[in-house]
Amino acid sequence: MRIMKTSIPKAALAAFVFASLFGVADAAARKPNIIFIMVDDMGYHDLGCYGSTTIQTPRIDKMRAEGIKFTDCYSGAPVCAPARSTLMTGTHMGRTPVRGNSGGIPLFPEDVTIAELLKKAGYVCGGFGKWGLGNQGMDGAAERQGFDIFYGYYNQWHAHDYYKPLYRNSVKENVEEKYTHYLIADEGLKFIRENKDNPFFMYCCWTPPHAKYQIPEDDPAVALYKDKDWSSTEKVVAAMDSMIDRDVGRILDLLKELKNDDDTIVFFTSDNGSAMKGNGGVHKSCGIMKGRKGSLNEGGIRVPMVVRWPDRIEADRESDLPWYFPDVMPTLAELAGLSAKDVPEEIDGISIVPTLLNKGEQKEHEYMYWCGRDGGSGVVRVGNFKGFRRGDSVLLYDLIDDRREKKNVANEHPELVARMLGYMKEAYREPRSQLDDSTKLRLEMEAKGLGKKKGRKKQ
Repeated sequence: MRIMKTSIPKAALAAFVFASLFGVADAAARKPNIIFIMVDDMGYHDLGCYGSTTIQTPRIDKMRAEGIKFTDCYSGAPVCAPARSTLMTGTHMGRTPVRGNSGGIPLFPEDVTIAELLKKAGYVCGGFGKWGLGNQGMDGAAERQGFDIFYGYYNQWHAHDYYKPLYRNSVKENVEEKYTHYLIADEGLKFIRENKDNPFFMYCCWTPPHAKYQIPEDDPAVALYKDKDWSSTEKVVAAMDSMIDRDVGRILDLLKELKNDDDTIVFFTSDNGSAMKGNGGVHKSCGIMKGRKGSLNEGGIRVPMVVRWPDRIEADRESDLPWYFPDVMPTLAELAGLSAKDVPEEIDGISIVPTLLNKGEQKEHEYMYWCGRDGGSGVVRVGNFKGFRRGDSVLLYDLIDDRREKKNVANEHPELVARMLGYMKEAYREPRSQLDDSTKLRLEMEAKGLGKKKGRKKQ
């Protein structure tokens, strides 16, 4: 029930809500640390716990065994920047601020991010990796949107090479030809150590296994696949995934070392489907699903999602709850003890805390929505059905029986088709500003010396 008026101070009210939710007396002492790891372009099928037989991911597989695996989790978009926008703002693609993917399109100053919400609950917020929602020193930059520290790439085009300069709160750092993921991962571990006594939110928006496909030849993960009869790209992608797995293990080991393990909830996911052609080659990165990165088919938007929180999330669980990135904001807000009135009213997300904790009634979406920038390729999921708009008609697939999206059953469900068309019309809004014009922004950035394509080409 939403409380409209109260004489209780906001901090006390948040503590009361948190204590009621988790059954603890000292809510402030038990607010969970939150680590959200989102890698770049990892396919649904690239983890052992999601069926891979070619890529070694023992630490994430163990994390799944100690927590919950979601089979029907989705990105908010099929490409990088809009996916990050839906995640950070709790809005789906029909309303999210950043809808283009060419680099530099910013959040608006009035947009509220997850980090800004968690700051209200007393969290220290750090981001490490690829931001993609505003250039360094400009509107939308991470430190202007609630982050105390951001270390990595601001413009997503800079993140296409693992040997480019990095930025710390928009200040450029010369990394001297070092492999940047190593530096980014180490900064995340440093952040955990420095904030071990404070509630913290760590957003690990790591770039691997995004192309360029680069990894140092002496990385231990390279040796795992050196003798495989695969293409060089298939070997490097597998090594990058195993490198990620190793770094997830480093985080979990550090939490145990610092005795923060039981007080930290860790999420692991990918920003969209695999970018590799031919369904990821030997890895079959999208499994049986149609499409890949850039596609609104299942292979482009369905993503792995594993969540672990010792003694709070029951081990070895699996859920088929359909949910997506807009749901992350209200979920983390509830975990942090914030009330409903602290969350922006016009978000599209629903908290999945009841499912995570296997406690209480889980609200579900009436529909989930995706589209292209111009809204012309609307897609909705309603229950187990997914509809693609084609002009005034809809291609309809039953995802329980047809994850390959091969059999159009629209003629069997005319009422559902009509409802989906209504949802698609309802969901899409025109962008608020011409700042969504990526070509214009790119010209503006280049005029200011930002976003130019230059630097070494290292394979």
